[in-house]
Amino acid sequence: MPLTKSVRGPQGAVSLKMDFMSSPESAKKLQDKTTSFLEGSSSESLRLQKTKGITGFQTLVHLVKGNMGTGILGLPLATKNAGILMGPLSVLAMGFVACHCMHILVRCARHFCHRLNKPFMDYGDTVMHGLEASPSSWLQNHAYWGRCVVIFFLIVTQLGFCCAYIVFVADNLKQIVEAINGTTNTCVHNGTMTLTPTMDSRLYMLSFLPFLVLLALIRNLRILSIFSLLANISMLVSLVIVVQYIVQGIPDPSRLPLVASWNTYPLFFGTAVFAFESIGVVLPLENNMKDTHRFPAIVSLGMFIITALYIIIGTLGYLQFGDDIKASITLNLPNCWLYQLVKFLYIIGILCTYPLQFYIPAEIIIPFILSRVSKRWAQVLDLSIRLAMVCLTCSIAILIPHLDLVLSLVGSVSGSALAFVIPPLLEITTYYSEGMSPFTIAKDALISILGFVGFVAGTYQAIHELIQPEHTLTFPNSTMFIH
Repeated sequence: MPLTKSVRGPQGAVSLKMDFMSSPESAKKLQDKTTSFLEGSSSESLRLQKTKGITGFQTLVHLVKGNMGTGILGLPLATKNAGILMGPLSVLAMGFVACHCMHILVRCARHFCHRLNKPFMDYGDTVMHGLEASPSSWLQNHAYWGRCVVIFFLIVTQLGFCCAYIVFVADNLKQIVEAINGTTNTCVHNGTMTLTPTMDSRLYMLSFLPFLVLLALIRNLRILSIFSLLANISMLVSLVIVVQYIVQGIPDPSRLPLVASWNTYPLFFGTAVFAFESIGVVLPLENNMKDTHRFPAIVSLGMFIITALYIIIGTLGYLQFGDDIKASITLNLPNCWLYQLVKFLYIIGILCTYPLQFYIPAEIIIPFILSRVSKRWAQVLDLSIRLAMVCLTCSIAILIPHLDLVLSLVGSVSGSALAFVIPPLLEITTYYSEGMSPFTIAKDALISILGFVGFVAGTYQAIHELIQPEHTLTFPNSTMFIH
């Protein structure tokens, strides 16, 4: 697709502030600007729309970086929920299907760009035009609702990321504080350490609330780019150190089950989908490429790298820690100053990423609401909505203070819909009237059905696990095992 001019102002993308048009269309136009920030962005991302286009290598970096969040740290536990053999094979299959769905989305967007002579088509617009092109008159009449569904799932996904970040930060900070008296310079591999009991994890979450509110008030993308740069540096350093540790002295894998119980497999599905959630960045990245013809190959290469990283970290993490693996692999690290620093760096990275994830739903919801009130109340209402949204994410994190369940819920509910259910159905509605082979229709239907089954099963199992006695809202503070 040719590079769009519609999303640039005289000062570039970084001039974007809160003085958006007070109309429902503002949310639509914001999709072109904000979806490129999904799963975190660097300062380089903020310049995508200031240049004449980014190179293929820059696009690849953005695509890979868009998947490096808390989800990758939960993959070892996800592998446990699937089995040491079934887990990697399932990640490989999900990576292949996710890549295929990305190609479907790009192909459909290009189709409507050429048909409607538009320079750019975001995810929501592509779904809306796909429904308009379907042979069903009912779908045509309700095409706008398709776009609303996509926006809804994008909002749920981003707020879900924010909730997961709060739980992650609280868990890791709690462990750092409780273990600080026993922290040494020597990284012991096999030992048991007594923790110093501190306040409940939920109180740690509440303690972060004022800081999160201040971060949510940042509305200038230039300032957010600084936080993004800090987040990327800190998380990259932490991830390298984590990988360096888990590859050392791997125990005998024969003690681990090849296939885990099918009761826990839906939890694996939700967590894995959460980690793969980068389909929202695909169209904005293509829109900002210099040579869009190379984009499909870059998507394939990027997803190959991402899938390989996920398999390596998920498998090695489970092999290293076995049944003692925790919701985040950082919680399994030895109690020495090096690995305490790793946790601290990741905490900083996640906190710096929070305003970027929060930015997207805020800039969709707030302009839509402000368009329906008097301008004199705009500033007060803007601040009130931001405060309410931050409190909502913190409240959900407190109600579900289990990182593994938060990841699984968000992945199952919104991730599966965006990544696996909607794109195949979009291909059918887009090309059915132009002629499709029965094989393609069957393939798309199968992917959507499997995605929907994962959505239902993952959501049910996560909720079921949440209400079990072992998932009560009390947190043992007695001991921690170090491997």
